[in-house]
Amino acid sequence: MTDSKKRPLKLAVVGHTNVGKTSLLRTLTRDVGFGEVSHRPSTTRHVEGARLSVDGEALLELYDTPGLEDAIALLDHLERLERPGERLDGPARLARFLDGSEARQRFEQEAKVLRQLLASDAGLYVIDAREPVLAKYCDELEVLAGCGKPLLPVLNFVSSANQREPDWREALARLGLHALVRFDSVAPPEDGERRLYESLALLMESARGQLERLIVDQQAQRKARQQSAARLIAELLIDCAACRRSVVSDAEQEQQAISELRKAVRQREQRCVEALLKLYAFRPQDADASDLPLLDGRWGDDLFNPETLRQLGVRVGSGIAAGAAAGAGVDLLVGGLTLGAAALAGAIAGGALQTARSYGSRLLGKIKGQRELTVDDSVLRLLALRQRQLVQALNLRGHAAMDSIQVATPQDKSWREGKLPEALSKARAHPQWSSLNPQAKLSQAERQEQVEVLAQKVIEA
Repeated sequence: MTDSKKRPLKLAVVGHTNVGKTSLLRTLTRDVGFGEVSHRPSTTRHVEGARLSVDGEALLELYDTPGLEDAIALLDHLERLERPGERLDGPARLARFLDGSEARQRFEQEAKVLRQLLASDAGLYVIDAREPVLAKYCDELEVLAGCGKPLLPVLNFVSSANQREPDWREALARLGLHALVRFDSVAPPEDGERRLYESLALLMESARGQLERLIVDQQAQRKARQQSAARLIAELLIDCAACRRSVVSDAEQEQQAISELRKAVRQREQRCVEALLKLYAFRPQDADASDLPLLDGRWGDDLFNPETLRQLGVRVGSGIAAGAAAGAGVDLLVGGLTLGAAALAGAIAGGALQTARSYGSRLLGKIKGQRELTVDDSVLRLLALRQRQLVQALNLRGHAAMDSIQVATPQDKSWREGKLPEALSKARAHPQWSSLNPQAKLSQAERQEQVEVLAQKVIEA
C-alpha cells in the first residue's frame, strides 16, 4: 500500500457565506456540536477540521472553511496579477496571490479557503439551492477551479419548497461541472452519505477504496442504530406490559395508585425517548415524550387519554368511554379470582369493565381485598406507535437541524390493530421483568430472550 493510500483523504468544504457548510459537516460527522451553525452571515472565520475513522484507521479528514464573500473582486485582482506575456496556470496564479499582501488584508478570508483547498485532495462546493444563480457564485467556482483540485458541488436545502435545483444544474453544467450530489443537511435522504461518497469516488478513482470502506461502515452503523433503537423500544414495552401494582380495594387508594402508575409509565417513556436521542447523537432538548404529536401536528396529547387512542386509530373495547367516565375500570382475572383495575391510565380498560358487568353485581360484591393495576394493551400499542414514529423522524433528521423534532402522525396499522406480539403476553405473567416493579430481575435470560424477539417485531412491523 502506497503512502498516499495510507494517509486519510482530505476534503475542503467550501462555498459562499451562509450556504450550510458547517451544517453539512455536522450531519456527516453526526456531531451537533461541530462548529457554529447560525443564520448570521460569516459565522465561520477560520478553518476547522473533523476526522472520520473506521476500525481505528483515519480514512477521511473534512475541513470547514470560511465563506467566500467577494469572489468578483478577487477574480479581477487575480487577472491583474499576470504580467504582460505571461500565461500562468491556476495554481501558479493563486500561489502569487497568496504570497502577496492582499491575501493578508482585503482577501484574508478567501485566502484561508484557497490555502485549505490547495492542501486538500478535493473540495465539496456547498450550494444553497434556494438562492438564484448569481454572477458571484460563477466567479467563486472559477476562482476555486484555479486550485486544480476535483470539485464536487453539493446542493443543500433541496427539501425547501422554493429550491432552484433545475437552474443550478443547468448553470453547473455550463461551467463543466456535471457531477453533483443532492444532500440536504437538515433533512438528508437515507442514502445521502452513500451517494456523496460514490460521487466523490467517480472524481477520485485513487481514493475509491477508502470511500467504499466509509460507505460500508456508514451502512453498518445505520443498521446497528436501528437494531439498538428497536431493543430500546422493546424494553419499554416489556417494562410496561409486565408492570403490576397491587392496591387495597379502597377508592382513595385506588386513585392514588392509578395516578402513580400513570406517572411511572410517562417517566419510563421519557427515558426511552432520551435514550433514542442519545443513540442517534441528538441533544436531550431536541424532543420530549410529552411533545410527540399524535394528530395534525398537535403537541402535548396525553398518553393516557382515550381520545388520543381514537385519533391514532387504535382499536379499543366498546366500553372504553364508560371506563374513562367511571375513573377506574375492572379486569376480571379469573385464574386468581382477583378483581384487577387494568390501568389504561386515563381510560382504564373500559372494555374489561363491560366484561365484568356481564357477570352481575352479585359476583362483584363477593370479590374483596387486593385489586391489581396493569397497563392496558391499548397503551402498549400507543407507546409502540410513538417510539416507532420518533425513530423514523431521527433517521431523516440532519444534525444541523435546530428546530424541535417534528414527528408525523403514524400511518402504519401494524401496531394499531390485530394481535400484539406474544412476547408482551408472556411479560404479563412475569412482573419481575419490569423495572417499574419492586424487586425486578431484569437480567433473567428469558426476559432478555423476549426483548430480542420483540425487538425483531418492532423492526419488521
